[in-house]
Amino acid sequence: MKRVVIGTGEQAKNNPNWIHTNQEDLDIRYTKDWANLFVPCSITAILAEHVWEHMTWDEGLQAAKNCYHYLKCGGYVRCAVPDGYFPDHTYQKLIQVGGPGSKDHSAASHKIVFTYHTFRELFELAGFQVTLLEYFDEQGRFHHKQWDPAKGLVYRTYSHDHRNQNGKIGFTSILLDAVK
Repeated sequence: MKRVVIGTGEQAKNNPNWIHTNQEDLDIRYTKDWANLFVPCSITAILAEHVWEHMTWDEGLQAAKNCYHYLKCGGYVRCAVPDGYFPDHTYQKLIQVGGPGSKDHSAASHKIVFTYHTFRELFELAGFQVTLLEYFDEQGRFHHKQWDPAKGLVYRTYSHDHRNQNGKIGFTSILLDAVK
């Protein structure tokens, strides 16, 4: 079973026994980078936490198509991005395109802010069947489905982020599974 983390960061300690990559190793936008490391249809799972917002729509779509090409049939991408519908002004200011980010993460290189609609659409256009796991809707309601962290732990989520305490959501992401 070949499982790959894109843009490792904190994911290295959260997901041991996965193959960890950074942009220097694998720029997911470029087919040649994938071909240098993997054989098509050879990967079981891909995990990317807060990666897609650093690409334009077209770059993100190409990256999703590359993931699709290198996943086995039935393989999946578990992916999280900042949530454009999170109903908190401070959060929105931090994650905006070219935004300041937090003390731990820069948003200066953000090129897009997704909503659950646009993020799902991107992966569907690449050929995936998408299941939304966590997101806010237009009315500011939070939606959450149970998901198995053993299939790829994403820290910036309702269940795992330290900023979510005592029933208050301090930080979450749009989280989806996109299955080939």
